[in-house]
Amino acid sequence: MIKIDIPKGKDITKDRLRAERTPLLQALDIEVMKNLSNATKLVEIEAEKQRLRDITLIVDTLTTVEELKNVSIS
Repeated sequence: MIKIDIPKGKDITKDRLRAERTPLLQALDIEVMKNLSNATKLVEIEAEKQRLRDITLIVDTLTTVEELKNVSIS
């Protein structure tokens, strides 16, 4: 019988999401520098950066292997 280790799967999924979001956060950091004088754009960028940071919190609520496989940055 195959035993699924959901906590280990969550760790693997979080690592995958972190790897996917790193270049996105780096690109957003550049956008911040380009838009320092545009307060509206800065708010939008910071909101997106926070969404990317919070993506790993979603993983803690998942309970099946399928859910872990299907969670994505987008």
